[in-house]
Amino acid sequence: MKGMKALAAGTAIVVATFAGTVYAGETFDNVKAQGFVQCGVNTGLPGFSNIDDNGDWKGLDVDVCRAVAAAMFGDASKVKYTPLNAKERFTALQSGEIDVLSRNTTWTLSRDGSLGINFTGVTYYDGQGFLVKKSLGVKSAKDLGGASVCVQSGTTTELNLADYFRSQNLKFTPVTYDNADATAKAFDAGRCDALTSDQSQLYALRILLKDPSGSVVLPDVISKEPLGPSVRQGDDDWFNLVKWSLFAMVNGEDLGITSENIDDMKKNGSDKPDVKRFLGETGEFGKMLGVSDDWAYNIVKQVGNYGESFERNVGSGSNLKIERGLNALWSNGGLQYAPPVR
Repeated sequence: MKGMKALAAGTAIVVATFAGTVYAGETFDNVKAQGFVQCGVNTGLPGFSNIDDNGDWKGLDVDVCRAVAAAMFGDASKVKYTPLNAKERFTALQSGEIDVLSRNTTWTLSRDGSLGINFTGVTYYDGQGFLVKKSLGVKSAKDLGGASVCVQSGTTTELNLADYFRSQNLKFTPVTYDNADATAKAFDAGRCDALTSDQSQLYALRILLKDPSGSVVLPDVISKEPLGPSVRQGDDDWFNLVKWSLFAMVNGEDLGITSENIDDMKKNGSDKPDVKRFLGETGEFGKMLGVSDDWAYNIVKQVGNYGESFERNVGSGSNLKIERGLNALWSNGGLQYAPPVR
């Protein structure tokens, strides 16, 4: 099929259509046969998906794909990355070029209902905001009437921007670019008064500016942006594995299981039934997902729980220093919550 990646010989293929989109089933078997997860990521967004000084992909979105690989293969390194801009991302997933899209993408009804894809959860609860130069003297988005605003094309950000200024009866001039890096460079060069994107992305882009301290993210949040990974429709086995790989990271933090203490907990045992199930010591929950029963152990041991990934990539242990906020666990006043392993 044109645009479809080569699949292992003998692998069964189920082809269907959804809203005019061609997609393939049996992704689970194909990924298992190829021996790695093909992961679609951002072309470069610090904290979420970016290449470090050693040439390795790092970030919160990258860790999701590493978690899937740890669950399926017992090895978080069995991932190959495809950098994608906003316009390319859905086509790459629909065509089979990638197995999972983990690229700061907002979960919306239109995307869920018309693209032939399924979102598997929320990795980051975000909201759209604005980045401005301190020298502009602006304290609120409501002060941006008549401003030129850099925005990435092919995103929900464009619609939100227009909706916000219309609702505030303010005029503005959009200045569009194909990728986040270009918008940041344009803002840095003074081609626009403000840069708009998800607030998490604004913090990431700010550290790339010539003078990061000379710009500030305004407090206004003008939209809801639940960001998360997605897969093609048509293979519930693959959908379930990707979904529960993310859930395992959240549940690991909820249970107090970290990459540092997981071996001690497994060795010394626990009197908590939910911990025993999570570690694969009771039940056959891995087999229900088509993987080994130590799938969740492999995720936390090799990738870390959600809190570890957050702090390392975008939180206190990173250059971004983003507070947990809505992304704290439900028990700490946040929204992160996962169904239980039972």
